Amino acid sequence: MKKIIQLEELAMFLLSIYLFSQLNFAWWWFLVLILTPDISMIGYAFGNKVGAITYNVFHHKAVALAVYVFGLSQQNEIIQLAGLILLGHSSMDRMMGYGLKTYEGFKFTHLGKL
Repeated sequence: MKKIIQLEELAMFLLSIYLFSQLNFAWWWFLVLILTPDISMIGYAFGNKVGAITYNVFHHKAVALAVYVFGLSQQNEIIQLAGLILLGHSSMDRMMGYGLKTYEGFKFTHLGKL
């Protein structure tokens, strides 16, 4: 089952790259921005609950898709880019076994303990 999930996440990561290629940005922007959602880990400086909430907002695929679709509806490529970075980053994390966090601490995710 783990391999199937990793393949599914790889497909979503590749989709984010493909959709990015349809935007009018240089390719290196994807590389520069792909790790920016991890800034959400700063929330852990304020405790496990705040950390889990901030981390999960930046790593939730529904949020990523909502941002991307909003960007499409507004014909705003910067907002679309933000949504694709969130989607690509979340998929990349899931491929490596990092999931959404629980209030127990950073090492506790919806995919199991790290």
